[in-house]
Amino acid sequence: MAMKGVLDSFCLDGRAAIVTGAGRGLGLAMAQALGQAGAALTLVDVNPQDLEPAADGLRADGLRALAMVADVTSAADVQRVVQHTADEYGGVHILVNNAGVTTRAPFEDLEQDDWEKVVQVNLGGIYQCSRWAARQMIEQGSGAIINIASISGLVGNRGGNNSHYCATKGGVIALTRSLAVEWAARGIRVNAIAPGYFVTPMTDRLKQRDPDFYRELVGRVPLGRFGEERDLAGAVVYLASPASAFVTGHVLVVDGAYTAW
Repeated sequence: MAMKGVLDSFCLDGRAAIVTGAGRGLGLAMAQALGQAGAALTLVDVNPQDLEPAADGLRADGLRALAMVADVTSAADVQRVVQHTADEYGGVHILVNNAGVTTRAPFEDLEQDDWEKVVQVNLGGIYQCSRWAARQMIEQGSGAIINIASISGLVGNRGGNNSHYCATKGGVIALTRSLAVEWAARGIRVNAIAPGYFVTPMTDRLKQRDPDFYRELVGRVPLGRFGEERDLAGAVVYLASPASAFVTGHVLVVDGAYTAW
């Protein structure tokens, strides 16, 4: 009987979730996990060629999923997404701020345009999405915001040549903690997930370009492998659900113990 109650606390029936950067990869995997837990989904991505097939696939699996092309740095786009979600599903209960970009260059050679683009998407996108979703959540009296940070916000990336990306992910962690304190009295919980190295198109390209360095990175992970899409499913459902009702301002590191040594 007690176990049934515990499992019920992970249920997301009756809740609506907005997931940004959801057209493919980890964003799509997290959206799928939330949908499987019962949430109605709004998938947001700037690339329509990824987004529609992603939503079609989820709907084919019996999940409720809207697809909305939007730029997370645009206030007008984000307002439209939040309003349409609230109108369609009766509220906005979960926001996963996953959209992000990076470029690679030694910091001394980093172009200002690249700096500004990474900061604007990785931090500016969370600013826009969180503030507009929070207005709806404040009206409802509750909500859960999950920001996708990175272990790059906790440690430096040797050989990464992406210090600007690391800076934004450190900012995501600081913003998560600050908003958790600011919005706690309004019923909004704000947490972050900090993934380590995962199997993605980016790490696949690294494997092709520099297989020795790729093997070295894998060797630094005590669990002996990179993360896979399924490894974020439980984390995002936990932080979105009543199972984490007393958890806010937390950064959940999912990295196979990479940062533990």
